[in-house]
Amino acid sequence: MADAQDRFAALPESPFPRLNDLLAGIKPGAEPLMMSLGEPQHPFPDFVREELRAHEADYGRYPPIIGTAGFRDAVAGWLGRRFDLPVGAVDPDTQILPVNGTREALFNIALLASPPEKAGKQPAILIPNPFYQCYAAAALAAGAEPRYIAARAENGFLPDFEGLPGDLLARTSIVYFCSPANPQGAVADKDYLKRLITLARHHGFLLVMDECYSDIYDKVPPAGALSACLELPVPASGDAFENVIVFHSLSKRSSLPGLRSGFCAGDKKLMMRFRSFRNIAAPQSPLPVLAAAAAAWNDDAHAAENRALYQKKIDAAERILGNRFGFYRPAGGFFLWLDVGDGEAAARQIWEKGGVKVLPGKYLSRDDEAGNPGEAYIRVALVHPQDTTEDGLKRLANALG
Repeated sequence: MADAQDRFAALPESPFPRLNDLLAGIKPGAEPLMMSLGEPQHPFPDFVREELRAHEADYGRYPPIIGTAGFRDAVAGWLGRRFDLPVGAVDPDTQILPVNGTREALFNIALLASPPEKAGKQPAILIPNPFYQCYAAAALAAGAEPRYIAARAENGFLPDFEGLPGDLLARTSIVYFCSPANPQGAVADKDYLKRLITLARHHGFLLVMDECYSDIYDKVPPAGALSACLELPVPASGDAFENVIVFHSLSKRSSLPGLRSGFCAGDKKLMMRFRSFRNIAAPQSPLPVLAAAAAAWNDDAHAAENRALYQKKIDAAERILGNRFGFYRPAGGFFLWLDVGDGEAAARQIWEKGGVKVLPGKYLSRDDEAGNPGEAYIRVALVHPQDTTEDGLKRLANALG
């Protein structure tokens, strides 16, 4: 037990309890509005409710870990449409697995794919900084060393993995990478992804691509890792997706965070191992959920409507904030990443004067030799309805002056 406790001593604290502690005792200056949590508030499509009702009797059955053929076919179809993949590029029977929201699977993949040693040393798992805390928990659980690679304004908020020392890359077992990025909204182009995949194959690590915001973008659809793979030479194994696994979710795309439904796809050999692992140690997705999820992946119209709502709110943010606080239009996702000089001080001020709760960027980051890459920032989630979002942005701007 002591060893397990020591292993997780380096686990980052959840940002939301830290935020509650920061604001404790401060009376909000207006009716409280939570813009700190990235929980989608848009209406979800009506057909989801209908599918759940139509299949409610299936809650009385154990679902297979691989899901249903209808689910996997829907996912394969969406991947092909969204990322312009050739027909048959992804085999739905061997290269797609349903997951209960992506968080559990992003965590579990490290337990499977990170070995006890690599290059004779403790393996390293590379994580963008700022980062999604699940990545760090996964690295620690797998017995690896989490290494936080800065994603700052000067590098376009995209970590420079290629510039890392060779000895670190040699012992790297996994790279977690999120594009569009949470919180900065940066998007990696296809050339960046191709270089990162090439680096993964050269050094023998797994690229874990968190693409959960890929259907929420401002102007240009973000590139995906699977399509990038198809523009590279096919590895000797014959698997075009070797060393790559991607994760997608309906939480953001379809405003269904409570459905807890997503999928992973990629490297065939890895996917078969993950399937075996999940058969023993992971939760299944209920059959009614799989039916509703299949309907959602088969329908692009509601995702386009959802995306348009976010684009309209980014328009409002640009109008209200202008060139203040380092505002820029995020290329993807639904967060603003605002440079306010001191994120903690700004969060207190915005709460005290405007009653709006925002998240200090420091709480999503780790210190490095250059300081904390999130310290000057706040993250603002544009998840509420239009009028509420505009009200919150005006309160924020007025509070900061």
